[in-house]
Amino acid sequence: MLYYIFRFLEQYDIPGAHIWSYISFRSLLALILSLLISAWFGEYFIKWMKRRNISETARDPNIDPFGVEKKGVPTMGGIIIIVAILIPVLLLGRMRNIYLILMVITTLWLGFLGFMDDYIKIFRKNKEGLKGIYKIIGQVSIGFIVGLTLWLSPDAVVRENISEAQQNKEIVIKHKSEAVKSLQTTIPFIKNHNLNYSNVMSFLGKYKVAAGWVLFVIMTIIVVTAVSNGANLNDGMDGMCAGNSAIIGVALLIFAYVSSHIVYAAYFDIMYIPHSEELVVFLSAFIGAMVGFLWYNAYPAQVFMGDTGSLTIGGIIGVCALIIHKELMLPLLCGIFFVESLSVIIQTQWFKWQKRKGRRVRVFRATPIHDTFRRLDSQLDPTSTYILKGWPHRPFHESKITIRFWITTIILAAIAIITLKVR
Repeated sequence: MLYYIFRFLEQYDIPGAHIWSYISFRSLLALILSLLISAWFGEYFIKWMKRRNISETARDPNIDPFGVEKKGVPTMGGIIIIVAILIPVLLLGRMRNIYLILMVITTLWLGFLGFMDDYIKIFRKNKEGLKGIYKIIGQVSIGFIVGLTLWLSPDAVVRENISEAQQNKEIVIKHKSEAVKSLQTTIPFIKNHNLNYSNVMSFLGKYKVAAGWVLFVIMTIIVVTAVSNGANLNDGMDGMCAGNSAIIGVALLIFAYVSSHIVYAAYFDIMYIPHSEELVVFLSAFIGAMVGFLWYNAYPAQVFMGDTGSLTIGGIIGVCALIIHKELMLPLLCGIFFVESLSVIIQTQWFKWQKRKGRRVRVFRATPIHDTFRRLDSQLDPTSTYILKGWPHRPFHESKITIRFWITTIILAAIAIITLKVR
């Protein structure tokens, strides 16, 4: 809104109006504004929730040994995050931009899905929340919409990078003059680092391009669903998911910025994505909202984000990576989310397999994996055998676990950024 107002005023030589055309100015303003909104609105939201006694259902002490301290803490804090993201974006972003529209739709869609889950848990006293099948349908639906839009929208195009050898044998990276629909995506650590989905489907001959787009839509659905659920599983300790997501957001912001700048895109030998600079504004608001939310969510938490926040956060990360053609970097960048999800899958499937043989055997002391580090020996199921019962040797306080997970995410994000040059 403000972007269009000041661009209009620029025609009349209003002093300072031209500054709104700079992505750096709008991004920094979005970051500051989102941080202030989350900090200010968060205080009123927490007081409002406490007055109405709207809090998370008491946690099982066998899962969370610190759960007694958290009784009566309000949940649905994801509303704070969503408000702190959308207001700066609506004020400072170019809302006719297809990528920004997709990010806003993703935020609202998954925010509503998470809100319904929290609503059922709190007001209907059903700890299971929204049925899993409905969650999956919601995640698959938004993944399908995003994938189909990136396929069919004439605005979702790229200028592919090409290498040219000069007379002095120096390799210079340039970009094609024409923006086109592209099925290429970046593979980390590989010299010729672009993978084309249509090449994967080359066995279909003349139908390989159409099949490649179908594969891309399927990939979009998988990415959005997986990252959204990974963030949801990571949200089990005070400040854990918000801190990890802020770090991931910084890495994505760097990727989005260099992808939207033709000079930097050429320097790093990556695809130039016209108009993707609006993602920098969105991600700046995202990072500000995460940091502002940590003001209240850091240990000891005054508010939990609930599924309203965690499902939305994961969806935002997944969709943003897809838009800038960096989805294959997510297992590295979102390594913590990946390990959390993998630990649950291993634990569940191994236990079911052993149970069919008449044995009760578990791999980890608890899952998601962060619960393993705080589980006391007295809280283990005496009827079960644990393969990794002696790991870790002693339980840790959740604040230490959270900070160590943040450090791990910082390392993974740094490695992901390094992949721009290391191949």
